[in-house]
Amino acid sequence: MKCVIIDDEPLAIDVIESYVKQVGGLEIVAKCTNPLDAITLLSKHKIDLVFLDIEMPNLTGIDLVKAIDNIPQFIFTTAYPQYALDGFNLNATDYLVKPIPFHRFLKAISRAKEKYELEQNKQTNVVSTGVVTTQTLDDFIFVKSEYENIKINIDTIKYIQGLKDYIKIYSTTTNKAILTLSSFKDIMDKLPASQFIRIHRSYIVNVGFIEALQKTNVVIDNIRIPIGETYKEEVMKRLGV
Repeated sequence: MKCVIIDDEPLAIDVIESYVKQVGGLEIVAKCTNPLDAITLLSKHKIDLVFLDIEMPNLTGIDLVKAIDNIPQFIFTTAYPQYALDGFNLNATDYLVKPIPFHRFLKAISRAKEKYELEQNKQTNVVSTGVVTTQTLDDFIFVKSEYENIKINIDTIKYIQGLKDYIKIYSTTTNKAILTLSSFKDIMDKLPASQFIRIHRSYIVNVGFIEALQKTNVVIDNIRIPIGETYKEEVMKRLGV
C-alpha cells in the first residue's frame, strides 16, 4: 500500500515512519508538513493510505478531507481526542491519539489492509443467510426479509440488534425495523469497520449516528443502547475517550 504522512510536526512524522518500517506491505511515498502541498499531491497521484494530523496551520486535517473529492483511505493521527466522532463521520479508517502506542498502530493498519484487500476484490459475494453485497464495499446491502430482498443503503443504518438467529436493522428510511435471518458475524463482515462498531453482544452501531456517549450507554435517536462490559474498552478507544 502506498502511503503518505501529513503532519506539521517533523517528530510526529518520524514516529509514524518508524512504525511503518516495522510493518510489511506499506510504502511511504511522500511526507508533507504543509497540508496545502498534500492536496496537490493527493490530487495527482494514486495513494492507498494517508496518515493525517488534524490541528495544522492553514488547513485542518478535517478540512483537507472535505476538500478532496476522492480521498484515499485515511487514519487520523492527532493529540486531540475530541475530534473522534467528526473523524468517523468522515469515514476515517481509524483514529489514533498521540502518543500512539505501537499496538494501536498495528490494529489500525490491520483494518486498513482488510479494507484495501476487499476493495481490490471485484467478485460478488452472495451469502446464504440472505445478505447480498460485493467485496468492493458498496454503499448498500440487500437483506432477505419475509419474501423479498430489501436494499438498504449502509449510510442509513443507525444500529443493529441481535435476536438469536435473527437481526433487526434500524434505518433512517423506515419507522419499522427490518427483520432478517443472519448472524452478527455475517452482517459485520458486510459493513465497513471504519463506520460500524460492536458495542454489546446484541448491538452494532453506526458511529455517525451516536448523539452522546454515557458511562454504560451510547445514545442514538434518544434511545440508550447498552455498552457491554467486554466491549467497553474497545468502544472508548475507538471513540477517542
